[in-house]
Amino acid sequence: MKEKDIKTIPGLTMFFISTLLLILSLLLFFIGVSKDIPNPLFIIVGILGGIVWFFIIIGFFIVQPNEACALILLGDYKGTLKTSGWHWANPFLSKKKISLRSRNLNGEKLKVNDEMGNPIEIAAVVVWRVSNTFQALFEVENYSDYVKVQSESAIRHLAGLYPYDITDDSHELSLRGSTDEVSEALRKELQVRLGNAGVIVEEARLSHLAYAQEIAAAMLQRQQASAIIAARQMIVEGAVGMVEMALKKLSEKKVVELDDEKKAAMVTNLMVVLCSERSVQPTINSTNTHK
Repeated sequence: MKEKDIKTIPGLTMFFISTLLLILSLLLFFIGVSKDIPNPLFIIVGILGGIVWFFIIIGFFIVQPNEACALILLGDYKGTLKTSGWHWANPFLSKKKISLRSRNLNGEKLKVNDEMGNPIEIAAVVVWRVSNTFQALFEVENYSDYVKVQSESAIRHLAGLYPYDITDDSHELSLRGSTDEVSEALRKELQVRLGNAGVIVEEARLSHLAYAQEIAAAMLQRQQASAIIAARQMIVEGAVGMVEMALKKLSEKKVVELDDEKKAAMVTNLMVVLCSERSVQPTINSTNTHK
């Protein structure tokens, strides 16, 4: 069964009708008992009118903005009212109200393994709202708990699909480097899981991501080593280009003629100077000539 709309009587209209019924019932009752010889018919009609008025009063209810009310008669779902205001419906209808406002689920930190098997801590924030009241009320036991459990399950599954981080130049997605893509994948998976509960997932984003404490120090050293290697690689590539440019300029301008042995020595000296971590120390070569 799907969600269906239901029409009700405006509460103000039924208020006027119930007020008139109450006045008429009281009037008949007092007329029946005010005579020397009471009129049983007026008394009975007045009492019955009062009973009907009481049941009419029970049928009034209010629906707040962004709220819905499911109406059920003896276990039979009649429909859902989403129009805010003061309404009246059959007093024998049971009414279950449900909020249609957007809600935040701030997930707890979970310890899971990423695609590489590394233990990590991860958490997410999910923004969701109820769209189908029938599914939310009758397809699952408790839709709020259902959203919480399915969100935790989806986050655990998602963490196992991606590595925490990538150290090479590949274009693979990672939890740390591809936040937008991972968040969108999480939202889509949650929507599939929560669709049968009548829930729409508006947004899902990672709110916490870190290595687990037992490997955090080792992974920090690994990241530092990767950064050092990448920096060294850049330095070496730049030094090679500078040496090549220096040799080319010297050759074009014919500043000095260098044979292969001198070129090798010059390349060695330049690479040492350009790739060294310490500042260059100038040296003076002096040659003594004895006749």
